Amino acid sequence: MLHLPVRQVIRLFSIYRIVVRYGLDELILSTKIFRPLRLFAYLTPGYWLRPKHLTRGGRIRLALEELGPIFVKFGQILSTRRDLLPDDVAIELAKLQDNVSPFSGEIARHILEHAYGRPLSEVFAEFNYTPLAAASIAQVHAARLHNGRKVVVKVLRPGIKNMIHRDIELLYLIADLTNRYWTEGRRLRPREVVSEFEKNLDNELDLLQEAASATQLRRNFQNSDLLYIPEVEWDYTQSNVMVLERISGVPISDIATLKRLRINFQYLAEVGVEIFFTQVFRDNFFHADMHPGNIFVDTSDPFHPHYIAVDFGIMGTLSQDDQHYLAANFLAFFRRDYHRVAELHVHSGWIPANTRIEEFEGAIRSVCEPIFDKPLKEISFGLVLLRLFQTARRFNMEVQPQLVLLQKTLLNIEGLGRQLYPELDLWKTAKPYLERWMDERVGVRAFFKGIRTNLPLWAEKLPELPMLFYEALQQHHIQSVQLKRLNHEVGELRQEIKRHHSRLSVVLTGLALIFTASFFLSIQSWSLANSPMVGLTLGIIGSLMLLSALLKTKS
Repeated sequence: MLHLPVRQVIRLFSIYRIVVRYGLDELILSTKIFRPLRLFAYLTPGYWLRPKHLTRGGRIRLALEELGPIFVKFGQILSTRRDLLPDDVAIELAKLQDNVSPFSGEIARHILEHAYGRPLSEVFAEFNYTPLAAASIAQVHAARLHNGRKVVVKVLRPGIKNMIHRDIELLYLIADLTNRYWTEGRRLRPREVVSEFEKNLDNELDLLQEAASATQLRRNFQNSDLLYIPEVEWDYTQSNVMVLERISGVPISDIATLKRLRINFQYLAEVGVEIFFTQVFRDNFFHADMHPGNIFVDTSDPFHPHYIAVDFGIMGTLSQDDQHYLAANFLAFFRRDYHRVAELHVHSGWIPANTRIEEFEGAIRSVCEPIFDKPLKEISFGLVLLRLFQTARRFNMEVQPQLVLLQKTLLNIEGLGRQLYPELDLWKTAKPYLERWMDERVGVRAFFKGIRTNLPLWAEKLPELPMLFYEALQQHHIQSVQLKRLNHEVGELRQEIKRHHSRLSVVLTGLALIFTASFFLSIQSWSLANSPMVGLTLGIIGSLMLLSALLKTKS
């Protein structure tokens, strides 16, 4: 029987109340999958209680906002996939990217003054109490420092940590129920996925961590003309407050303005793909929340525009093995080498080792072959992912929690590319970069790069080699002496064990003779006249053997 904590029961009722309040239960029944039950939509509470003045997209957006940050993030991900949603719903969900209901400027002032321990006027020369943007975790205000520099101030929402941890507990409950009652649960590893999600949210709730991530990403693209990262004002940054250089650019979602400025959309889309692969494979440190609300375009050079990124709360990294397997998988896909793809999945441990390679190869071919040689606008990655999921289930492929962020980012990138330049050839753009990276990683260039990288270390250690060699010889001599002594001690121990066994045999034989002598001496009606003499003789021999063993032991 399932026993739920009281707070989780209360939260479930709260979720149901919000679902009913915005008529989402009626919307669920009106979807294609529930079409046979749509007549019962008139019996749902949502049908009668929903706000009549709101569109269905508006109801979904407001419900997600009221449900909390985790649900808002889910809506943000969906908003980037216009190919998977009706237009009216996609337009409303796009507002979740940077247009969530803000908290008041007075509350922001109270948080800031408590953080800095002094009046706001002493910290900033100017502070705009009306937020520039509000998201699920924090909101941003414009300000100016006393040195004249324009900045933005990011402030965490009050009580946000408790809200997130409450819903994370609920997600763990759902994950446990999935594991217990669904046969696919173990393969999908829902608890590990929730754990990965929780770790990322914890990072997002610490603005010092976000500031450090922004600084690292800025360093990675210091000399690049593809991506600009604003500078962190560390003297004003704390765990719940972050201050950044204020940037100016056109939001990537403002397609009308970008068209009016005659921006080169093809270049912008191809650069976006290059930035993604550079972060993932060159730096192994990628922005994992690349929805349109976090991306701007510097339009000073319309023919060669560059990106500006903000909001660095969710960053992703991969192990070297995952990097290698992903790059090899991508290249094998681009070359249509499905046998190699199947082999890589087995070697990486993503599918069971006893999987038939040829069978898995055929399944992958049937999923991927139809999408090649097509522009992005003709490829439904939603459908591709669905078919890959079905293939994974058929071959018992487990979900890899460490790749969830990467998959989410890929969806964002694909949705962004679809909006900017639908003719983008994703394969043609990415393939040369991956080939170059693989060559640098495992090819001849990798060999010489390794020598070049390690040469300073070798030069530093070269003067120490004679001493290191002498110390190695000394260590070898000491170990040889110790080994000889150990061998001698082991030999002595073996001899002692043999002597002990010999004495033990004598003792046991002596005891046997004594017991036998006792038997002969105890028989009264023995037919042989000399039986007492036999018993006495055996007793004397047994006693002498025991005495001999005792004397050897003392010696």
